[in-house]
Amino acid sequence: MSSSQQLSLTKVLIAGGFLVTLSMGIRHGFGLFNLPVTQANGWGRETFAFALALQNLVWGLSQPLFGGLSDRLGSFKIMLFGGLLYALGLTGMSQSGSPIGFIISAGVLIGVAQSCTTYTIIYGTIGRNCPSEKRVWAMGIVAAMGSFGQFLMIPVEQTLITQFGSSTALIALAGLAVMMLPLAYILKEPKETFVQKINDQTVRQAIKEAFKQRSFILILLGYFVCGFQVVFIGVHFPAYLKDMSKLYPGIGHPELGTIALALIGLFNVFGTYYAGVLGTKVPKRLILASIYVSRSIAIILFLYLPISTYSIYLFSAVMGILWLSTVPVTNALIAQIFGVKYLAMLSGFAFLSHQLGSFMGVYLGGYFYDLTGSYDWVWLIAIALGILAGLVNLPIKETTLVRPSNVIPT
Repeated sequence: MSSSQQLSLTKVLIAGGFLVTLSMGIRHGFGLFNLPVTQANGWGRETFAFALALQNLVWGLSQPLFGGLSDRLGSFKIMLFGGLLYALGLTGMSQSGSPIGFIISAGVLIGVAQSCTTYTIIYGTIGRNCPSEKRVWAMGIVAAMGSFGQFLMIPVEQTLITQFGSSTALIALAGLAVMMLPLAYILKEPKETFVQKINDQTVRQAIKEAFKQRSFILILLGYFVCGFQVVFIGVHFPAYLKDMSKLYPGIGHPELGTIALALIGLFNVFGTYYAGVLGTKVPKRLILASIYVSRSIAIILFLYLPISTYSIYLFSAVMGILWLSTVPVTNALIAQIFGVKYLAMLSGFAFLSHQLGSFMGVYLGGYFYDLTGSYDWVWLIAIALGILAGLVNLPIKETTLVRPSNVIPT
């Protein structure tokens, strides 16, 4: 790469990393609002769970669309729109006195906003500004910065809730979301980046090709499980620990849920970075299979060993290492197989599968809790799915597709 191209990559990594720090950091703390919001409004946990489940579903459903627009037009306009919508959604959450208002704000508006401001859009920009041999490493860097945002924002959000209440805390977060706008401007790419070439694939060809590949379907299945596990834990873990404190008085620390989510975010920094490094040396399918199975093992040990403050901290740290380490590896795997021209769009379809899993994980958590008074069934489902995801990743073929000479990847 030339020095100017290297400078461009540096800008992408810094601005993209800070943008993801905000977008992922803010959402990582939504679980802290579960009890304050439901108790203040007299709602059951299923209402809050449905809003967050819908958020993940809308995020996934809109991701291929905004990923495709980003591939075609560049990320700047997409992220600008997303930043504005993020701030609007958070403001709406703070002012919602009815379940429908909260569901529209938290579920629909922020769901769309996240599809415009998170990893898939940034990774499309990385794909266009990074040599292939550094791509998974660069994606790991950005994922690590997003993970640091998750660690950083947890105590910030908890402090805001404790000091000012959940409504004012959400307004303050809306102010932070506005900071995404100048970061989006830094990521504005030259128009010539998107000039069509004679031998370019069409959108229809790219979609048809991907869904004919068995490896792509297996990637989708694995990513479904990823969403189920992490979003169930992210949204319901603080409430789960609150419930457990009644059975185990030794874990009755009021901030335990906050510390647990912060530890997940902190160790996620290391997990995502080293997943990116490892992805340059080890077959990506093996990395993904190991992550999914390791999550199931961690959950089994956590549930069936005596629960204590230290076991909670240890579980949070282990899950943090495994948390979003799938993200750079999965996106780099898609780029490796299909090329980068439609990377954001194809990654968007993979992320749609992820968010379908997220919807199921977060909603079933609230549903089974209200039905049975515990999260036991959803923990068991998460364990079984992790083992299944490990198995389906093993047959993935990582070789680059060979296309006719008139249709080649960029």
